[in-house]
Amino acid sequence: MEGDFELAREMPTGLLRWYPLHRGENVLYIGDEYDAMANMLRDVKGLNVTVMQLADLADVKGKFAYIVCVTKLEQVASPIESLQLLKGLLATDGILFLGMNNRLGMRYFCGDRDPYTLQSFDSIENYRLAKSQNLPGRMYSQAEIRRLLKEAGLKGRFYAVLSDLRDPNFLFAEGYTPNEDLINRILPSYVYPEAVFLQEEYLCQDLLDNGLFYPLANAYLVECVSADSAAHNLANVDFVTLTLARGKENALMTAVRADSVTKEAVWPEGHSRLARLQYNTALLKSRGIPVVEGNLQDNIYTMPRIEAVTGQVHLQNLLKHDVKEFLAAMDRFRELIFRSSEVYLGTYNMGGREVSTLLLREAFIDMVPLNSFFIDGDFVFYDQEFLIKDYPFEALVFRMVSTFYAYHDELERLLPSVEVYARYGLLEKRRILYNMENAFLQDLRERDFYRPMRRNLPQVHANRERINWTDADYQRHFVQVFDKLDTRKVILFGAGNFARRFMESYGNRYPVYAVLDNQAQKMGQEWCGLEIQSPEFLLTLSPGEYKVLICIKNYMPITKQLENMGITEYAVFDPRKKYELPKHWSPRHLEGKSAKLKKFHLGYVAGVFDLFHIGHLNILRRAKEECDYLIVGVVSDKQVREGKKVEPFVPFAERLAMVKACRYVDEAHEIPFEHPDTDFAWEKYHFDAQFSGSDYEHDPVWLKKKKFLEERGATMVFFPYTESTSSTKLKQLIDKGLL
Repeated sequence: MEGDFELAREMPTGLLRWYPLHRGENVLYIGDEYDAMANMLRDVKGLNVTVMQLADLADVKGKFAYIVCVTKLEQVASPIESLQLLKGLLATDGILFLGMNNRLGMRYFCGDRDPYTLQSFDSIENYRLAKSQNLPGRMYSQAEIRRLLKEAGLKGRFYAVLSDLRDPNFLFAEGYTPNEDLINRILPSYVYPEAVFLQEEYLCQDLLDNGLFYPLANAYLVECVSADSAAHNLANVDFVTLTLARGKENALMTAVRADSVTKEAVWPEGHSRLARLQYNTALLKSRGIPVVEGNLQDNIYTMPRIEAVTGQVHLQNLLKHDVKEFLAAMDRFRELIFRSSEVYLGTYNMGGREVSTLLLREAFIDMVPLNSFFIDGDFVFYDQEFLIKDYPFEALVFRMVSTFYAYHDELERLLPSVEVYARYGLLEKRRILYNMENAFLQDLRERDFYRPMRRNLPQVHANRERINWTDADYQRHFVQVFDKLDTRKVILFGAGNFARRFMESYGNRYPVYAVLDNQAQKMGQEWCGLEIQSPEFLLTLSPGEYKVLICIKNYMPITKQLENMGITEYAVFDPRKKYELPKHWSPRHLEGKSAKLKKFHLGYVAGVFDLFHIGHLNILRRAKEECDYLIVGVVSDKQVREGKKVEPFVPFAERLAMVKACRYVDEAHEIPFEHPDTDFAWEKYHFDAQFSGSDYEHDPVWLKKKKFLEERGATMVFFPYTESTSSTKLKQLIDKGLL
């Protein structure tokens, strides 16, 4: 999208957009005339901009109030010489702004590649193996940058930059200690996300606690002045947040100073966002909701700086010490959400169907623990920018819980989130409510240009696993998981959620022979129609007769246990991963040359198929005409009851049997109740096309499914709906006694 391309160009300008530069001053920008930063300094900051390359500094005349040099110092052979030239061009008390990558940035310890060598760990080793190469540049550590400045006669104040110089979201002035939980805030971006094997956001708090946060920041903005200058703490800012990725209407800059917090719109289109923030704050206050008040003047929204822990941190501390008090505090938070708006009973489209639920006339979707302080025994809200009219109350309660638990595995161990969802009656609707929350967040911040910069969590986990194994063992135990399952007895090790997901997804194709578990209290119990056995059961079988699938999240102790028993035929199953298609879905190039090629190879249809009729037959026939191999997902009785709020006329087992008997169908399976949607089906089957009736062709929910598939190289095909006969019409005739 053209808008996304322009926004991507503007992202690096956030590094200085917030800075209080004086209009009309002269600035020297080191770079190219067409750089977005040069344009921003000229058009937004109102400066007189001279653009020059470092190599041409000897030709520059005059003095400058500001000099801006981002990453260019990393690309010269003698950075001290360049710094001395830049210092000579500074006016009295002028400021040199350096944007510098940190060679010891935490991103590189997480596996990201060096932007200059395109190799992992080169910068961490100080380019030990790359020194003989003709490098286009190199990065420096914070200590090295300080030495360079000192030798050039400069001194500097450092701001730690996260995520990086291309995508600056946060700037922390050195010496400032964040009092909020950064795990939920950080959205890392990378040069080569495919190589990342650690989740960077989990490191921040430990680095802060151990005094390593600033030395291991990904990048720096350095505010430099002459060593003999009296200037100090020039911007008087401790902490800056930037949300340029939200787009022109929503992007804001927040600067935290010693006694105040200011918010400004990045672009003029965002001025209405500040007005909305002031309106929302006043509206919440009028309803008795504690808020941090602010004042909007000259398009700058100013609030007092609050020295208090966030609601997120307060709730975390409660959970760590007293579950009962934690739940009482969550109840209080929920009550505040309820009181924030007029509440009424209405209908709302949730998961593609209209449901009756409590609606908030004005829903403040950011009423979450992250956006609150805990002061004098109560939650006090701030940054309530977003208001959605007529929105489900339970969606905001879900968001309260989901944001609290997000990225915090230790909180899950203290009290599983499912228990909190159940407390508020949200357990059965989790998937729908998650999709609603995710749609809001994606529309707000996840632009197309981010995708090449963002890591994929399954890939992160796979990279981490690979480190522990030889390549051959990794392939055997983690990649070729389904190898030999069609000729061996399938043994599941573990009787928990991972094993259940295997049964739901692959149990029909690969019948499970036995299930094992180490917990003595489970021995002899029935699980999915099988009796749970001790691992010693494997010793009764012959080598080559079976294959063990470890279905446990913490699989490493089990691999050691099996190997100590002399068992090497095992693999680790992870339902979050993508696996290769089973072999019986052969690629076209392996088929006979006389085989008629169809438009698609693997097709998928999902449906209830209640009172099987000509409309069902037509869509299956049409689908089979379009694809070589057709898989059909059949909705369970439970999903019909809870999704459509009706009782199926024909029981699931009979509906499944009828679909399987259709000559157009190659396979038919139950659609898992917990994972009924297109995304899970595609992850499971990797089909080329999903087929559906044209009655859904313009449905926004189904269009999102179509977009999801197209982003992965598949598609959604809509066939004309058979209007003469439908299950609904047949049911109406049955109810009237006409059938």
